[in-house]
Amino acid sequence: MRPDLERLGRFDEHRVRQRLRDSLSPQHTSVIVADGAFAGCVTVRPAEDGRWLEHFHLAPGLQGRGLGSAVLRTLLKPIDADGVLVRLNVLQGSAARRLYERHGFTVEVQDAVDAYMVRRPGAGALGT
Repeated sequence: MRPDLERLGRFDEHRVRQRLRDSLSPQHTSVIVADGAFAGCVTVRPAEDGRWLEHFHLAPGLQGRGLGSAVLRTLLKPIDADGVLVRLNVLQGSAARRLYERHGFTVEVQDAVDAYMVRRPGAGALGT
């Protein structure tokens, strides 16, 4: 995330850490393990109209290898079964946006820094 924040002129180490501290929901956060080692984390927290996907981070060396898609498929399957929306926000210009779009997320609203995306139940190809 740091390169994207730096590209947007928005990186402030203190602010990034404080935002994480203020918004992290440990009870809704999962650790991602690949080949027996820590690979990242992701939070899926309940919201009034569905779920929020937040703090989805993968180690840079593991990005672009299908792990993000595998994690999303695993997370989205039970959410689809519940028939609820999933929302997230992604930094403008982030490569992660393409991942989310492949899994059925569409832009709901955006500004100069963030794109707020939504995914309706069953949208996107979970088998990919």
